[in-house]
Amino acid sequence: MSTFEDRQKAFEKKFEHDQDLLFRILSRRAKLTGLWAAELLELSDSDAEAYAAELVQVDLEEPGHQDMVRRLRRDFDEKGIDLSNHRIEKEIERLLDVATAQVKNA
Repeated sequence: MSTFEDRQKAFEKKFEHDQDLLFRILSRRAKLTGLWAAELLELSDSDAEAYAAELVQVDLEEPGHQDMVRRLRRDFDEKGIDLSNHRIEKEIERLLDVATAQVKNA
């Protein structure tokens, strides 16, 4: 194997690792966001876990986190919880930092 092929394989491995890490971080962020929202929605512990798992699936529907924001907006509006989209976005950003630390320290 040539040096070029070795470098190419190493690059591919790093890319694969980085993508896996990003996926785990974003999934963890969605779960943490779901647990945060479940608390505001006053869901029971088992319902909170189910809601968080559902939000992870919602986050996979499209790139970015706007799919989660739309879902949270709808759920908060249905329960009469007065939170702006800005506040929801800020919490998602904060939880991204938490998720990153948790996944990297696991």
